[in-house]
Amino acid sequence: MHITNSEQVTPIHSPHGEVVRELIGKAAGGGDQHSVAHITLPPGTTSLKHYHPVVEESYYILAGRGSLTLGAEKQTLAAGDAVAIPINVVHQIINDGPQPLTFIAVCAPPWTPDCSVFVD
Repeated sequence: MHITNSEQVTPIHSPHGEVVRELIGKAAGGGDQHSVAHITLPPGTTSLKHYHPVVEESYYILAGRGSLTLGAEKQTLAAGDAVAIPINVVHQIINDGPQPLTFIAVCAPPWTPDCSVFVD
């Protein structure tokens, strides 16, 4: 059995502001077919524009609000919202709210560092 508490996982701090805690996946263990990460974006930060050639991704917003650009479409996201991100679609999540934006990212197959292609 693989049980992980997000507070016990050493966070990865990206240069652009994301705080990522992989809970389940290739590196964290417990997931051969998917990965689960707890991600926080402080106010005013954003992920880099990217896509995944072989990974389908979903976000579930736990707290805060922000916006997601998915292809040519932009939508506001808030706590309780879930969104599916298809393979090969460029996306970027932005915390344009006053509080930290916290969400769960699920990837299938599991996310690995080489599965993201950054654009711009």
